[in-house]
Amino acid sequence: MTKLLSPPLSNIPWQDRPAGSSAPLWRYSKNPIIQRDGAKGANSIFNSAVVPFEGGFAGVFRCDDTCRSMNIRAGFSRDGINWEIDPEPIRFSGDPEVTHYEYRYDPRVCPIGDTFYVTWCNGYHGPTIGIGYTKDFKEFTELENAFLPYNRNGVLFPRKIGTNYAMLSRPSDNSHTAFGDIFYSESPDLTYWGKHRHVMAPIPGNASAWQSLKVGAGCVPIETDEGWLILYHGVLRSCSGYVYSFGSALLDLEKPWIVRYRSAPYLLAPRELYELCGDVPNVVFPCAALSDGGTGRIAVYYGCADTVTSLAFSTVEDLICFTKENSL
Repeated sequence: MTKLLSPPLSNIPWQDRPAGSSAPLWRYSKNPIIQRDGAKGANSIFNSAVVPFEGGFAGVFRCDDTCRSMNIRAGFSRDGINWEIDPEPIRFSGDPEVTHYEYRYDPRVCPIGDTFYVTWCNGYHGPTIGIGYTKDFKEFTELENAFLPYNRNGVLFPRKIGTNYAMLSRPSDNSHTAFGDIFYSESPDLTYWGKHRHVMAPIPGNASAWQSLKVGAGCVPIETDEGWLILYHGVLRSCSGYVYSFGSALLDLEKPWIVRYRSAPYLLAPRELYELCGDVPNVVFPCAALSDGGTGRIAVYYGCADTVTSLAFSTVEDLICFTKENSL
């Protein structure tokens, strides 16, 4: 039986699988948990990151305001479902050359030791990966951008691989990027990045069409005794536009650029009205996952139609079995 290599989280948000369902991942019945106007001046709140914090939960949220400016805000919750999101964007301290930005969006939060590291798509002469950190979700410090433009979907691993920090990312271009592979990189200090390795590419043709155009890392990788479990998004170009779904893969523990298993069918695709309709229709986009090492439960936070935030549930056993039994 697969084990999560993570501490217990007894207050993880949870809802049992619906009666009669055999789905490996199921939606929370009260989705979306964060409405588009769930913070002051917000047009939409989606593609956001959540972590355990001080007996409750904290997060960094993509909040596009009613000027349609893309930015990120901090928020807090006692139960991981009901959120109080700050009325103003995060203000980072650091080198003014770095903290000056064009936009910030799609954050992830990765705890390493007693520090919470934030990565996001950062506008610096085009999209690149911004990195910052906080210890209290009130004061934030920004570090150097990880890469030159253009890059998106930077996701840190929750521990060092050997002696180095590690990150997944997706090199891109300055527009919507009608292509994209996932790459792996390492750094001794979160400033200088190298040891770049290819992880996975889209699947051409009809064998797994939901991920035929591009793929990108989603949640912070989840460590198990069988490897790193990742949830990642894939994109299909349909006759009515892009469709974002997400699936799963299992990476080698010590060489995470090696894909051991990768799901051919998606785990979740746009189906519910809040996933089909919004500012960008037909999108489910995972950005965070909580895990309870005591029970194996996993709660996944995902953005819907670039408008609202929702929640889905699974277990590590369900996800690993699904990935291995349906591997490409």
